[in-house]
Amino acid sequence: MEARLNLFTNPLAGKLLRHINSAGKAVSDSSLPDATQELVKIRASQINGCGFCLDMHTKDAAKAGETSLRLNLIAAWREAKVFTDAERAALELTEQGTRIADGSGVTDEVWANAAKHYDEEQLTALVGLIAVINTYNRLNVITQQPAGDYEPGMFG
Repeated sequence: MEARLNLFTNPLAGKLLRHINSAGKAVSDSSLPDATQELVKIRASQINGCGFCLDMHTKDAAKAGETSLRLNLIAAWREAKVFTDAERAALELTEQGTRIADGSGVTDEVWANAAKHYDEEQLTALVGLIAVINTYNRLNVITQQPAGDYEPGMFG
């Protein structure tokens, strides 16, 4: 598959990506646990069908020590016993935040559950992360960025 646009050589795309990367850096520097961040990125990417992001974030998570069992069960997190209550709350918030057009947005119940497990900084990071990964998913899906060639750390 050939990408419709080369986001890595296009000057405007490069400028845009630098700004999105800055937002992502603010989230990655927060106190939101790294494992939770990867779970959120993977779940949103599954929902959005973004192969490029799935390739990247599953490989990054595995390199960081995430188990194949947990990675393989992210899409079925409700039935899987391998996620903490906090991770489940983050995954539910991710699903509702990613599918806002499909229902009632994010329900008060889902927000309250996330707030039981995460402080204000972490909630802010979760919301920001959900927004950032959905932005990346949309850029990659719209431009048909191919998946499979990512090597952990290749983007810095």
